[in-house]
Amino acid sequence: MIEGKNIICISQTTWHGEFTKSTVQLLSLLAEKNTIVFVEYPFTVKDVIMSLLGKQRAQVSRMLGFKRRIIEEKTDSNAVVKHLVMPPVLPVDFIKNESIFQKFFSINAFIYKTQLRKAIKKLKLDNPIIITAYNPMYGLPMIGKLHEYLNVYYCYDGMDTQRHKSRIYTIEQQFCRQVDGIITTSDYLNSEKQQLNPQSYVVKNGVDFKLFEPHAKKSVSSPSSQKKAGYIGTLDFRFDIDSMEFAIQELPQVQFEFTGYLLNHNIKERLSKYDNVAFFKSVKAHEVPQLLSKYDLGIIPYKMDEVNKNIYPLKINEYLAVGVPVVMTAFANLTDFKSMVKSAENKKLFKSYIEYELENDNDVLIKERIDFARLNSWEGRVVEFGDVLEKIIKHKYPS
Repeated sequence: MIEGKNIICISQTTWHGEFTKSTVQLLSLLAEKNTIVFVEYPFTVKDVIMSLLGKQRAQVSRMLGFKRRIIEEKTDSNAVVKHLVMPPVLPVDFIKNESIFQKFFSINAFIYKTQLRKAIKKLKLDNPIIITAYNPMYGLPMIGKLHEYLNVYYCYDGMDTQRHKSRIYTIEQQFCRQVDGIITTSDYLNSEKQQLNPQSYVVKNGVDFKLFEPHAKKSVSSPSSQKKAGYIGTLDFRFDIDSMEFAIQELPQVQFEFTGYLLNHNIKERLSKYDNVAFFKSVKAHEVPQLLSKYDLGIIPYKMDEVNKNIYPLKINEYLAVGVPVVMTAFANLTDFKSMVKSAENKKLFKSYIEYELENDNDVLIKERIDFARLNSWEGRVVEFGDVLEKIIKHKYPS
């Protein structure tokens, strides 16, 4: 386990939120033996305005400097993470002309660099390890500007063009080539990144097993009760509406429940018209285990496309940790779960697997799933993560 290091995370997510984040899980555990600074998602001037109008949530007072930009966040184990909120940056992603985009984005990069240097000086962070978590847009211009000891890219998904347009592909490739090492969350992602940087390794997602264990199922539900299949997570462009709708139509006796932040409204428009479907707002991370334990089956209906091939979904271990069977579309080659999870290559198989798992579950299988998930705890993953950081350090500083 790596210890005694100063680690700064340039993040593409927020520290708090309504779902589990691998970056937050890993950094929370690394904070027990290292100094951690988490740099909050880079909000824009537009986000400030929307927050003031009550249409969005952002820490405006800290962003504008009315309150301290750096505060301490306590982890579940009472470790401390330094939480840094940046000033608002300019909304530039809509700019199509590349030279104009670069001129305005250089202002954002300057703001980002200046604030990071201030934080490094204030906190006396000598020789920091910079971990850029899925944010090559800001990670790339920071390389070599922070007197860093090591620069690592933590990549937990494939790039998409929804926010940064197609330019993000070139930026990420440049970033991959220049960092000291890359840590990905799936074998597929790693195979791609190794072509750009030989110091590329895999540390797969885990589960907060201690949080889920008290809610694990002991036995299957009564045969006379209505079976429930559940999905918990963001409802976005990755979701395979066609496969899901087919299963819902063919299995009217099964109740399907979807809980999460709705980004793709077509999902609700298409599926909510069925009597055996219910949608619920997203819940806090600590509420997920109890909700999952009420289900008879967990579903992961993602589209089978190039973007989703990169995914190692957090929810797969969470479903298993409470003992429920899992049925997913064959969106990614998750060989680790071959014996535990049913993976459907078309909508008919997706429906058939759901039906089969609900009819054939038993207490022995429940225990096997829980025992399997226990091996994938975040405590184990953070040791792997630290070991990879040590490998990258030794490669850069062989003496």
